[in-house]
Amino acid sequence: MSNHELSSSGESDELKRSLSNRHLQLIAIGGCIGTGLFMGSGKTISLAGPSIIFIYMIIGLMIFFVMRALGELLLSNLQYRSFIDLSTDLIGPWAGYFVGWTYWLCWITIGIADLSAIIYYLEFFNQGQSFSPMEGAMISMAAIIFIMGLNLMTVKLFGELEFWFALIKIIAILVLIAVGLWMIFIGFTSEQGDVAAFSNLWSYGGMFPTGSAGFLAGFQIAIFAFVGVELVGTTAAETKDPERNLPKAVNSIPIRIIFFYVFALIIVMSVTPWSHIDPKVSPFVNLFSQAGIAAAAIIMNLVVLSSVMSSMNSGVFSTSRMLFGLSRENQGPKSFGVLNKRFVPSNALYFSGVCLVAGAGLQYLVPNTIEAFTLATTLSTVLFICVWLIIMWSYIVYYKTRPDLHAKSVFKMPGGVLMCWVVIVFFIGMIVVLGLEADTRKALMVSPIWLLILLIGYLGFYKKRAK
Repeated sequence: MSNHELSSSGESDELKRSLSNRHLQLIAIGGCIGTGLFMGSGKTISLAGPSIIFIYMIIGLMIFFVMRALGELLLSNLQYRSFIDLSTDLIGPWAGYFVGWTYWLCWITIGIADLSAIIYYLEFFNQGQSFSPMEGAMISMAAIIFIMGLNLMTVKLFGELEFWFALIKIIAILVLIAVGLWMIFIGFTSEQGDVAAFSNLWSYGGMFPTGSAGFLAGFQIAIFAFVGVELVGTTAAETKDPERNLPKAVNSIPIRIIFFYVFALIIVMSVTPWSHIDPKVSPFVNLFSQAGIAAAAIIMNLVVLSSVMSSMNSGVFSTSRMLFGLSRENQGPKSFGVLNKRFVPSNALYFSGVCLVAGAGLQYLVPNTIEAFTLATTLSTVLFICVWLIIMWSYIVYYKTRPDLHAKSVFKMPGGVLMCWVVIVFFIGMIVVLGLEADTRKALMVSPIWLLILLIGYLGFYKKRAK
């Protein structure tokens, strides 16, 4: 019997392949459309202007190659359940330990950022009044309990919920594009006197109005918009027929990025000139407000809230699967490797939930939700870059040490090892860029503390257990 099949008694200590192609496709899209796009794009536009279009295309291209490398690796050995398995096998136990725990922290920090975003967007329904720290903490607790309850159900239910969450986001962006095109077509004029037209893209200082410094600064938040796209790899262990479904999901990423990011932002900046966009307000919500469609602005706020909840839902799912994988590799507590009767790693879920509750305490320490969001997103971006670098490193080792598997692969990564090095150099450069701005430099300076904690944990606990 294979690792992922049920035994005759109906019980198994392995994850079930319960997610269909429909679930995987929409999870892939949902991973592409996250909090970073809805909440972070306003600030990115204020930093980079229309050059944000090129920023998203460049990052999207690099992420596509990361996903192609990950896709080939996962399909080369169907016993690989996640990054932990393939990095442990190809690089060594330390790499699996590092990538597993780091990816877990990535999603915990994103969960904390999402809690800030939930509070921020609920203030819209509170007549724009800020919540007190106590109210913020109560909202955070309610969100955590709700998401935990969803994830304790079956894997298929998770896939179904993500399917509908993603569908809501897709419909919202399609409506935004349609409304924006209509406003451009009729030459809509805002209360501030701005006329909607495609020429707004280059009429306010050109495509690079803030120069090279602004262009580089735009990468900081834009990268965060892409975190979660590798969730397709995390769900591979629970997907039916991965040889057929995984390539389809990965190959469609570039089209989704062009449509949902590039085209949507072209519309947003054509309706409202980039220099008139408030970095503290979601440009997606603002577009409907500009059109004078009050009800649509309310609906868009609800859509953004559902997007944030979707991000948290995916994050909690990912953290529990990473802890499950770490436990199975003896790199985490044994209890995290226990599945409940619904084949969900419940103990791992509870632990992640407790850590998110601790993160909710940030509302007391950093009552400014935008500042808390920026700190959490920058830290998670640094850690995600580390995970992507390990994936590329794993591919280089695989390419050199498993030439027979590479030769047999029907889903080869374009460009091979050369493209791996291009991606590695790009993301190392992005870590340097994160140090250029004061607000992101704080989180960058904090990130080595995590590496130190990991080193102590690896040498002090895992090494002893391995012996």
